[in-house]
Amino acid sequence: MPELPEVAALAERLSAGFSGTPLARFEPMHPAVLKTFDPRPAAAASKALKEVGHRGKYLLLRFGEGDGEHGASDLTFVGAADPDLLGTGSDGGHEVSDLTFVVHLMQAGRLRIDANKARKPRGGMARWTFADGPALLLTEAGSERRAGVWLLAGDPGAVEPLVRLGPDAHTIGRDELARRLTAAGERVHGFLRDQSHLAGIGRLLANEILHSARISPFANTSRLDGEAVDRLHAAIATSIARGLAAEREREDMGRSQDRPSDVHHRVGEPCPACGDTVRSVEYRRYRVAYCPTCQTGGKVLADNTTSRFLK
Repeated sequence: MPELPEVAALAERLSAGFSGTPLARFEPMHPAVLKTFDPRPAAAASKALKEVGHRGKYLLLRFGEGDGEHGASDLTFVGAADPDLLGTGSDGGHEVSDLTFVVHLMQAGRLRIDANKARKPRGGMARWTFADGPALLLTEAGSERRAGVWLLAGDPGAVEPLVRLGPDAHTIGRDELARRLTAAGERVHGFLRDQSHLAGIGRLLANEILHSARISPFANTSRLDGEAVDRLHAAIATSIARGLAAEREREDMGRSQDRPSDVHHRVGEPCPACGDTVRSVEYRRYRVAYCPTCQTGGKVLADNTTSRFLK
């Protein structure tokens, strides 16, 4: 599933290519794709695309009156070496007349430029046709068809599906992270992936963040000491920055295998930090990748949900 770096870079590309262009029409191509019924999509017709932003793993296509100039975002990159690494905005500065299409790509969805505008595109879920030039096409591979679109008036952050999200992972301060970790009292890998705690982190980023922070994926969040919280906070920033820098080099959203990885796609290979073999463990139907030397004191996690160590 695309995570915060991939969604942020895509938002930047789409905002640069389409901002200021009036929308001619929005066309749902699958009966389940549009999750809202008010306002009607026709209400967005003739409005200009002001910007494409993001909130966690969600894309935000904001339409309104005016010339569509959007400028830089106020979002900064907390704890990163370069505070300008993340330049894409989220949901600030909305006018009452603004309409925002909120898009979740799920596992296999993609939002791409559509120059051909075929009547029945393969995997087509929804299309935004503009007054001039190419369209934007939401597609989804496979048969599940879980990608979704919400059309919201005013501030999209005040209602579903965004209202229950925690802060975007790159924006959280160290003390707020510590507070949330203590309150959660759960395994840190699950904490990172829970969008109500932090928005934008998925399986790959969770694995990479914990490896960078040298923390066991099954460590309890309430038992992390101050130094571990410091490392985790720094690792969140640097891991997202690394992913974003790589994604900005691409012209289109890549596959998971194309993203920077020290452990997630290196199971069975030497750890680039210490040379130990990267291992994996099944947890909540997902594979968690980790390095025993870097993260668990050399111990191998048992392949079950009890998180016991193998002797």
